[in-house]
Amino acid sequence: MNRVATEVPTAQQVVSNLPWKWNVQGAIFIVGGLGFMFDAWDVALNGFLIPLLAKEWGLSIGQAAWIATANLIGMALGAFIWGGIADRMGRKKAFTLTLLIFSAFTVLGAFAPNYALFLIFRFCAGFGLGGCIPVDYALVGEFTPTKHRGRVLTAMDGWWPVGATLCAVVSAWLVSFASWHTIMLVMVLPALLIVAVRFFIPESPMYLLSQGRNAEADEVIRKLVKRTGANVAEWSHDGVEEAPKAAPLMQRLRAMTGQVNLLWQYSWKITLTSWTLFISVLLLYYAALTWLPGILKKQGLTDQAAFITTGGMTAIGIAGVVASALLIEVIGRKWVLGASAVLAAGSLVWFALELENSGTQLSRPAVIAILLFGFLIQVSVPALYTYVTELYPTRLRSSGFGWASSASRLAIGIAPIVFGSLLWPNIGLVNTFALTGALVVLAVIVMVFFGRETAGEELD
Repeated sequence: MNRVATEVPTAQQVVSNLPWKWNVQGAIFIVGGLGFMFDAWDVALNGFLIPLLAKEWGLSIGQAAWIATANLIGMALGAFIWGGIADRMGRKKAFTLTLLIFSAFTVLGAFAPNYALFLIFRFCAGFGLGGCIPVDYALVGEFTPTKHRGRVLTAMDGWWPVGATLCAVVSAWLVSFASWHTIMLVMVLPALLIVAVRFFIPESPMYLLSQGRNAEADEVIRKLVKRTGANVAEWSHDGVEEAPKAAPLMQRLRAMTGQVNLLWQYSWKITLTSWTLFISVLLLYYAALTWLPGILKKQGLTDQAAFITTGGMTAIGIAGVVASALLIEVIGRKWVLGASAVLAAGSLVWFALELENSGTQLSRPAVIAILLFGFLIQVSVPALYTYVTELYPTRLRSSGFGWASSASRLAIGIAPIVFGSLLWPNIGLVNTFALTGALVVLAVIVMVFFGRETAGEELD
């Protein structure tokens, strides 16, 4: 009697279909999430450093703006470069190195004797930070089973407001009895996370397979199978495409130019929608995150009160992330994103108007307005990430999202200078936020006319 042959799964299928276990994939999610949390902490730190350093070093608003700009431009460069490095050295090593870089240079910044050297250290910290975020996502995503991947990667977004909030709380506590030097020294903590990476995170088997290191990949998979209790005895290496060798720089630049052209040729409507949404929504968020402590200080609040109020804005964003995950499945990506982004922009204008009318105090309506912004912007951002990802077909999905994100990083990098040097001092806070909000409204109008609803669509 003939037996029916059982199809042997591929190594990728085994990893993608393992049962979820909190002590296995969950541990990787927590370590990766903590890395993302410290990323947010370091970015939020810019806003708290600006008023403290401006006072100590006698900086103008334009000079103080470079504190954030140096860090954010470093992030943009890091995001551009580290993807290729991680493809060559591996996810685990790249994650460890990026953590070490942004932690070390932030701590070094605490000892900077002058403004110029401080900017160099913030740029270098941003370079590590910019690489840590995409490598972190790739590492967590490659270990997460397919049926849990969407929820797990969405949950990663929740670590961001947690990190920004902790930065505000710790900064508010320390500023009451210590200096900005001590606030920066706290960033030695991400370096300690490297110990957890060493013991809890193996190298990604997907990466090992792509490098032709099948024996090492098999060893990792065997341990994953054993620890998750999966009933898998064997697997094949079929369907594995080895990663291409790194091309010369000019060839890579030509390839990237061709990639951008391909996106616009595929659909200028989708690409215009993606880029305008990414640039406007994230510009709005980073403008508020960077300048809110300084705005509140100018309003007459103490350092501690300004930092706690900023922490309230970021803390309520945790609820926004949860609400976004629920609403995009019920109402749809397009309308949740459009409504929350426009309302977030409106709440910032309301906040600025309340500050203008309340003189040198912080009125209750102003507090409500900034908390409302904190909630709404964190409804917008996860919806934005989900929506843009789903607009493109599989062959263009990664590059479509990546280039929209890169365009926004460039805008975010110069935003502190434009905001602090050109707009706020010359046209006032209300008009500055109104102009920033107008960009969001314009992007949403573009989405209404050119962007489709993607909820319920099967990805192709």
